[in-house]
Amino acid sequence: MTRTVVVFSPVYYRHDPGRGHPESARRLHAIINELNSTEFVASGKVQYVQPMRADIEDAKLVHDIEYIKHIESFCISGGGLLDLGDTVASPETYRVALHAVGGILRAVDLVMDGKFQNAFALVRPPGHHAGRFTACGFCIFNNVAIAAQYLLRKFKLKKILILDVDAHHGNGTQEIFYDTSKILYISLHEDPRGFPGTGFIDEIGEGEGLGYKVNIPLPFKTGDQIYEEAMEDVVTPIVNQYRPQFILVSAGFDSHYTDPVGSLALSASCHQKTYDTIIKLASKNSNGRLVSVLEGGYSLRFVGKLATAMIATMSGERFFVKDDVPRTRQQVARQSRRIMREVKKAQSAYWNLS
Repeated sequence: MTRTVVVFSPVYYRHDPGRGHPESARRLHAIINELNSTEFVASGKVQYVQPMRADIEDAKLVHDIEYIKHIESFCISGGGLLDLGDTVASPETYRVALHAVGGILRAVDLVMDGKFQNAFALVRPPGHHAGRFTACGFCIFNNVAIAAQYLLRKFKLKKILILDVDAHHGNGTQEIFYDTSKILYISLHEDPRGFPGTGFIDEIGEGEGLGYKVNIPLPFKTGDQIYEEAMEDVVTPIVNQYRPQFILVSAGFDSHYTDPVGSLALSASCHQKTYDTIIKLASKNSNGRLVSVLEGGYSLRFVGKLATAMIATMSGERFFVKDDVPRTRQQVARQSRRIMREVKKAQSAYWNLS
């Protein structure tokens, strides 16, 4: 059995937020070009599958019907700026966004049906900033949240991990699942005070969801060592205690030090170690069942290489990325370790982090 499937369609190129916008089709071109140059794709060890277009009922798993209809009519009328920031819709965006939802749902079905061990939904627009009623941060529909709700409803799963490794906190995903224990949401991200204004240490869920939201906000320019410690000392023990039945990854690549939108300073080597850890967590806890979905990543020089390295790891292959490893300033390292202590203190009421 081929282990890994990439769900992709050229339809994703048709969402056009405008010239100069970082969330452009050029991101997908860079990833596809890099992927297609590899031996493991040429030999069929990774396969491509086309997505289906989702319908309104799928989007309604997470989003309010009035919001969905607003996006549709907004695009029909020509599109424009959807929020007060930089989320832009074009005439084709509604249709493309439904294909993005359809892409991750196709990936989930293929893995749950046992046709592939894992999958990468190579879709756009991204999703993790979109809330029930709002577009935000380049995101229209929350692809990963819809996939999680789909797993709960269709497959009757009870414990799902959403691991968010984008450079920015997935405020929409957290909001949607804030009061449930059925979704463990863990996010490693840069200082969220500028954007999106959520993802602080004390945001740990409420009601039945108390203790099932884990936020690790790292200072700007945090480098490899601290990030790897966070994965080892916080993420890994919590996931192993939760024992998810399925793992969803909001796979952002904007934490690389060359990214023009993110403000962390991770190298390709750190990304590779992160993917290795994720695969081990899936193997140990969810019978290997894992779906990653593209979120951020705007360095056209590196996004293709980083995404290809992740897909290679998922398929059991290796893809070497030649890269530097930035040094972390001592002041940033001290601040990072203080934050890690505070995270452990906040989460120790719910998880064994000794």
